[in-house]
Amino acid sequence: MSKLTLSADKKPIRQAKKLAAENGTSVSGMFSNMLKAMGRNSGFGDPPAPLTGKATGLIRLPAGAEDERLPEEALAAKYGGRK
Repeated sequence: MSKLTLSADKKPIRQAKKLAAENGTSVSGMFSNMLKAMGRNSGFGDPPAPLTGKATGLIRLPAGAEDERLPEEALAAKYGGRK
C-alpha cells in the first residue's frame, strides 16, 4: 500500500476522524472507499458483476421513493398489510 499525505483545514479533519470512528474505519480507509465509489460513478474502477449489470435499469422507482422503505412497501403490496 502506498502512502499519501493530504492537507486540509482543522474542522474537516476533525469531521473526517469523527465520521471514520463512527463507521469503524480509519480516515485512510474512508478516503479509499470514497475514491473507489467515485471511480465507479464516473466510469472508472471495476465493472459491475454480470448479474448487477443485467439488472441495471430494469425498474423505475416512483418519484420520492425512499430506498430504505422499498422492501417494506413491496412486502406490504405482495402480502397485504399496512404501508
